[in-house]
Amino acid sequence: MLHLIRCAALVVASFAAPVFAQGLDAEQIAPGIWAIEGPTEQRNAENLGNNATFGLIETTDGAILIDPGGTWAGAEALAEVVRGLTDQPVTTVIDTGGQDHRWLGNGYWQAQGARVIAAESAMADQRARASLQLTMLRELVGEAGLNGTEPAQADVTFTDSYAFTQGGVAVEVHHVAPAHTPGDSFVWLPEAGVVFTGDIVFVGRLLGLLDVSDSAGWIESFDAVAALDPPIVVPGHGPALTLEAARADTRDYLAHLREVMRAHIDAGGDIIGAVEVDQSAFSHLDQFDALAGRNAQMLFQQMEWE
Repeated sequence: MLHLIRCAALVVASFAAPVFAQGLDAEQIAPGIWAIEGPTEQRNAENLGNNATFGLIETTDGAILIDPGGTWAGAEALAEVVRGLTDQPVTTVIDTGGQDHRWLGNGYWQAQGARVIAAESAMADQRARASLQLTMLRELVGEAGLNGTEPAQADVTFTDSYAFTQGGVAVEVHHVAPAHTPGDSFVWLPEAGVVFTGDIVFVGRLLGLLDVSDSAGWIESFDAVAALDPPIVVPGHGPALTLEAARADTRDYLAHLREVMRAHIDAGGDIIGAVEVDQSAFSHLDQFDALAGRNAQMLFQQMEWE
């Protein structure tokens, strides 16, 4: 059976034709399971803050949405996609972290009667950065795009893990360590062999290190995902793919950057020179020119005191 699942991972787009709406591309990756991929560009008035990958799981007792969208309007755009995929209403939403597209659409779904699940550490991060995120979104998506968006947090919280069964589908949510954000979690569907990683995995574009990121914890979180040996990985940014491809664009980058930054620091290098550490092996990734230097300086500040 596992072999069959692994074969399915190689043809994840074969189940159905893609569904598009508001820049969102939905692909069925397993029976009743979809990856909903937003654009890789910066947040703007067209994508409504949905520049990330989301997920949908259909059950006989309502659908489960992985991440709610970056704004109220962004959640409405996701709802349009969902209606094209299933007749089941969304009854459960899982926030996988503290970035805006991982939680600021909560209010829309709660208004439709859905419950929201999130790690306590994600909620703390959401509270701490809500005002900053709303200010940023106002500049990027515009007042019209932000209309109706208010911070709304989860109804169900957990510390490390939360497991439930909905409509016969077993779901596990795990928070292992701080990663891109302090409360990053992944969602594991053991029967389907599918993991939704949230911002623990970036594919096709360079990941971004924030002032709240933890590069060592990020690697620990990735290794927890890898320990599942998942046939299908749905990243927080990018299309569904194999674990090997996810490793190449995320863990390998983090490990490399930590290695060259440690050498730079041990040699007496400073934060200005940090931007010169060699990241060229990852220059093929989208947004490399925009993020590589910033990542280097952010990591220098974090590793200087390790």
